[in-house]
Amino acid sequence: QVQLVESGGGLVQAGGSLRLSCTASGSTFSINTIGWYRRAPGKRRELVAYISTTGTTNYADSGKGRFTISRDNAKNTVYLQMNSLKPEDTAVYYCNYLSRAVLPDAYWGQGTQVTVSS
Repeated sequence: QVQLVESGGGLVQAGGSLRLSCTASGSTFSINTIGWYRRAPGKRRELVAYISTTGTTNYADSGKGRFTISRDNAKNTVYLQMNSLKPEDTAVYYCNYLSRAVLPDAYWGQGTQVTVSS
């Protein structure tokens, strides 16, 4: 019943920036820890960053120092600001509740494509 919609992806040159948005309908992010994940071609989905209900943030080493996750509970939206993008950041990016992360693909949205050219 809760729908998560990702947006903001696109094609960018290496060194550029993108801001991804994740917006929920039919619910609120205020009581849930939200994570951004990505799946590169030929690889498994991996956690990029998450933000807790108390505002605590954590980052995978791949994005540490370059990515920033934030949330606006009034808008039911979580953002992922990505700077200094590299070709290896190319992937489909997804958002989800961490409590859903162990569930099958049916519980994930379509994501948003990020392509970084060299």
